Amino acid sequence: MTDAMERPFVAEDPRGADGDGLLSRHALGRATLNDVTAVAHRLARAMNSIIEGKPDVVRTAITVLLAEGHLLLEDVPGVGKTMLAKTLARSIDCTVRRVQFTPDLLPSDITGVSVFNQDVRDFEFRPGAIFANVVVGDEINRASPKTQSALLECMEEAQVTVDGQTYTLPRPFIVMATQNPIEMEGTYPLPEAQRDRFMARISLGYPSVRAEVAMLDTHGQAPPLERLQPVTDAATVSALILAVRGVYTSDAVKQYVVDLSAATRASTALRLGASPRATLHLLRASRAHAALEGRDHVLPDDVQAVVVPVLAHRVIPTGETQLARRTTGEVLQELVRRVPVPAAGR
Repeated sequence: MTDAMERPFVAEDPRGADGDGLLSRHALGRATLNDVTAVAHRLARAMNSIIEGKPDVVRTAITVLLAEGHLLLEDVPGVGKTMLAKTLARSIDCTVRRVQFTPDLLPSDITGVSVFNQDVRDFEFRPGAIFANVVVGDEINRASPKTQSALLECMEEAQVTVDGQTYTLPRPFIVMATQNPIEMEGTYPLPEAQRDRFMARISLGYPSVRAEVAMLDTHGQAPPLERLQPVTDAATVSALILAVRGVYTSDAVKQYVVDLSAATRASTALRLGASPRATLHLLRASRAHAALEGRDHVLPDDVQAVVVPVLAHRVIPTGETQLARRTTGEVLQELVRRVPVPAAGR
């Protein structure tokens, strides 16, 4: 049993004992795994009321949030990428900033800039849009590579360096960026270093016929986000992240995670395999997935459940793989079937 399971999470619900209200901003102690599953259920219920027919996508977004990662939403226009990002942001009572990425967007618009103050006759820092708990980046691949690179330090180290001064970003901190497929007009492909900063990439796809009919009812009258109320806050999410960090991972499962990453580097179907950062993200996402399942330890099943969203956007297929019309997700699924699974998960 982990420390996160043993120490209680003290939080008061200002809306009563029914559990539907906002958890206290001043949570004391650390969250238990019961708190993780309870709050995740509230988040999922709130988000599913807006995002019709996509429970797996919603679950992946919550997994990335609790694993301290960043999320890349890639799909054609109009399928709800920005709506998903805004829904998660609206469900948490925290600071939210939205950045519309355009070709003329400057790096300083994101990170901030030092401006000379005539009153004090000195430079003062004016924070950019990145200084928020949740940053929604709309159509990130429409900005120039120079502007995209402004996010590298922010996403990796949760800090910004401007004119030699380093400024820490608020916690929790998550970037949820949307992008259109690279063949769309006016887009720049994300460089490998930028894609590697995102813990997971998901595609929403078109809704089912039933979900699309339901969408006409919920979205056709009034903006659905107007009625969405926060179900948790930044302090609670930070406590839940600490609990997820404490999920136990055996040496055998850690070796399994490394073996999967190594298999991508040795695969003849891939030109570029997973990086060590990808291996770390795979482990963290597996811990979050286990916590959402109510377990205090990671199983190989948890690793297999997140391997495609965590690794598929980082690896690059060979020309032969592309000619065969095989996706990186299909290659990863084949590697999962070939890599030996540890006999015991803990």
